[in-house]
Amino acid sequence: MTARSHDTGETRRASCHCGTVVLEAYLPQGLGSAQRCNCSFCRRRGAAAVTARTDRVRVIQGAGALTLYTWGTHTAQHYFCRICGIYTHHRRRKDPAETGINLGCIDNVLPQDLEPIPTADGRTNPLA
Repeated sequence: MTARSHDTGETRRASCHCGTVVLEAYLPQGLGSAQRCNCSFCRRRGAAAVTARTDRVRVIQGAGALTLYTWGTHTAQHYFCRICGIYTHHRRRKDPAETGINLGCIDNVLPQDLEPIPTADGRTNPLA
């Protein structure tokens, strides 16, 4: 963990649009890890995500309302609220110890306030 990661780490809450699914996640780099991905799935989804430690992500409400989407190797696991359809989080293919939390779902955060948000090259790097 870098000094920057240590200095900016924080726990945040996130929720889907209808409020059925609520997460709590530790973000080692806070909102500073926000990025988009240009892989075939993420570019269609369009949401930026921040990095959380998978072992510190808790679904504190609505676990039964989550639905899972996987494909290919089935390593990446993308979760959506089955009621409102919002993508809330995903376990990453490149590092299953990391979970991406939908930036737009985090309480009191407007993604446009963090622009420009960098883009990871998942299109040419299948493990991005």
